[in-house]
Amino acid sequence: MASASAVESASCPKKLTLYSYWRSSCSHRVRIALNLKGLDYEYKAVDLSKGEQFDPEFEKLNPVRFVPVLVDGDVVVADSFAIILYLEDEHPQFPLLPRDLKKKALNLQVANIISSSIQPLQMLSVLNFIEEKISSDEKVAWAQRHTNNGFTAIEKLLEGSAGKYATGDKVQLADVFLAPQIYVGVTRFQIDMSQYPTLARIYEAYAELPAFRAAHPNRQPDAFPSSSQSC
Repeated sequence: MASASAVESASCPKKLTLYSYWRSSCSHRVRIALNLKGLDYEYKAVDLSKGEQFDPEFEKLNPVRFVPVLVDGDVVVADSFAIILYLEDEHPQFPLLPRDLKKKALNLQVANIISSSIQPLQMLSVLNFIEEKISSDEKVAWAQRHTNNGFTAIEKLLEGSAGKYATGDKVQLADVFLAPQIYVGVTRFQIDMSQYPTLARIYEAYAELPAFRAAHPNRQPDAFPSSSQSC
């Protein structure tokens, strides 16, 4: 017979905890994935503008000192891509990766372009270094160049495969990565999305989805009070 504690544990699963920062595109994509899968979680803000990621207690969770970090009981996962793949295995409802291998590969390719060829090159630490060593103008130009390079590649990749969303008529992994990156490109780096008609169209479609709207940076508890509440 199961013990009372075991029964209680099964009926009351531990709540997930997400260490996040409202403006972090990496945190943004994890929030979308959690929402799509219908997972409740506790939001713990880590204010990157104040250097809270360097707190020794946070460093125990992620020695690299980046957000996001997901805590699931005794499992601690850092890095947004790793978190989303963990969620995909642990919580298979609303699968983000299709079974079709060609489409799965396309989703992974889009996600990888964003996570390796765009986002890391416009991290706060990188941009601050460029501003310090060169100029603030060069900082913006650097971010725009790498964003445009990545968006150009993704726009070509999605030719013939995009539907209502990036790789068809279902929201999948590529969409989870694209929405935050396009948002950053438009709002922070003034990227002209008219150059990317497919990306511009699907980005508009994301605004209709509750899971995406709830994950929006300006709707997070640590967002600046002056932030707009629109998606």
